[in-house]
Amino acid sequence: MPVIQSYKKPYQVDDDYEAILIGSGMGCLAAGAYLAKEGKKVLILERHYTAGGFTHVFKRKGYEWDVGIHYIGDLERENSSMKRMFDYITDGQLKWADMGTVYDRVIIGEEQFEFVKGVSNFKKKILSYFPDEEKAIDAYVDAVFAANKAMGKYYLDKALPNYSSFFLSGVLRKSYLKYSDRSTYEVLKELTSNEKLIKVLTAQYGDYGMTPKQSSFAMHAAVAKHYFNGGYFPIGGASQIVENVLPIIEAAGGTLLISAEVDEVLIDNDQAVGVKMKDGKAFYSKTVISGAGVFNTFQKLIPKATAAKHQLLKKLESVKPSVASGCLYIGLNADVEELNLPKNNLWIFPEEGDHDTCLQKYVENADAEFPLVYVSFPAAKDPSWSERYPGSSTIDVITLLPYENFAAWDGTRWMKRGDQYEAYKEKITQRLLKILFKQLPQIESHLDHYELSTPLSTKHFVNYDRGEIYGLEHSPERYQQKFLKPRTPIKGLYLTGQDIVTAGVGAAMFAGFITAAAITGQNFMKKIFATN
Repeated sequence: MPVIQSYKKPYQVDDDYEAILIGSGMGCLAAGAYLAKEGKKVLILERHYTAGGFTHVFKRKGYEWDVGIHYIGDLERENSSMKRMFDYITDGQLKWADMGTVYDRVIIGEEQFEFVKGVSNFKKKILSYFPDEEKAIDAYVDAVFAANKAMGKYYLDKALPNYSSFFLSGVLRKSYLKYSDRSTYEVLKELTSNEKLIKVLTAQYGDYGMTPKQSSFAMHAAVAKHYFNGGYFPIGGASQIVENVLPIIEAAGGTLLISAEVDEVLIDNDQAVGVKMKDGKAFYSKTVISGAGVFNTFQKLIPKATAAKHQLLKKLESVKPSVASGCLYIGLNADVEELNLPKNNLWIFPEEGDHDTCLQKYVENADAEFPLVYVSFPAAKDPSWSERYPGSSTIDVITLLPYENFAAWDGTRWMKRGDQYEAYKEKITQRLLKILFKQLPQIESHLDHYELSTPLSTKHFVNYDRGEIYGLEHSPERYQQKFLKPRTPIKGLYLTGQDIVTAGVGAAMFAGFITAAAITGQNFMKKIFATN
């Protein structure tokens, strides 16, 4: 096992902390920062040698890639909740670059459709492609806003003490469940019979990993609205999140340790009292926050007898892991300007069939067309890239990769999984490169480095058993589950991260917000908006 060490500083820990956080993903980073702002000394424990969860970066052959942040929305206004939250947990030090007017370009066969920033601009642009669908487009945008308006009370219920939630939960959740109980396709089909329009409007389903006929409309609406006013990218790359959150935590005496794997949450008389590490060392606190996901927390981190007492494993039967994916990380030996790389993302789909049909064909036959291919250009999005890595650029190409296709190699060592595994990866890689070069033929001669991650890579780094990237799947059933909230039946044990909110880095940050609010009882929203 690697030697436990502090993140970029000498290894220093105390005997007791006011909170211990398991994992250093966005949920734990945010929760830790909120608690630190209240003067609480926290200990963040990260099992891997790099911090940040899906916000971490890796470097190879002189290139750098962000593994989870491709764009963030809701940052266009200084007083937006998302902007205020990021500013609060970084003291305003985290800076963002606007991706421009077009944030997503949808490609279906030979046709292209642009998603442009600004609600009225978005509607006009979509109407230009579908001139007979004005009523449907207006109704769609109205439904997206209505679902998001109902969302606030639903998440307020998650932060309430159990006794308050017992009386208020039904009222607070009712309006949102009207949207979350229905599939995305069901809602859109009531608005239009134009299947191509539905296919275009739901093109971002890869941002949450479920096709329109399977996903909750509440999840779709949250993502769609999130980007209506454009996309943004952290200047300096995703690593700037950890770099700017950590000083807040350290200022209150807190520490982030890497290569520090938690083996068990210590529980005494139904009260969390600390954690035991893989090496046998223990850290103590009466507040333990798990950002490891509900499956890992309930199945692996708490004693089986405790899980059985509170029927936690039974609760897990009502939710499922989300989709797994792979990312082809590409390094090019020419800069963004020479290659004319765009800032906007590409969403590439088969010409025939709706999203659900395309996915089903692919699941049944791995050689069928990829149901979606997403392309991101981090070097173009980050204005500091050319200073940090002159004469080079990077691209991320992502597609769905079912865990089952890689299960035969589960249990093998990272980077040492064997020739057959590498050959299978190369086959997928060449297919993805062919799709990419069709869209950007000018980059082919500048290909300098590539490597493909798989669901096993995700499992290795993020510790999700099936390599899922979005925690729990965002089906209508998921939103009915009242146990997906910060408080657990075990006193002092809390949850955070995307499992208690929804998919994505922004949602995980919000999860840290409601977890910290549940622990402290503080009205952090009031504090956030009081900050200059």
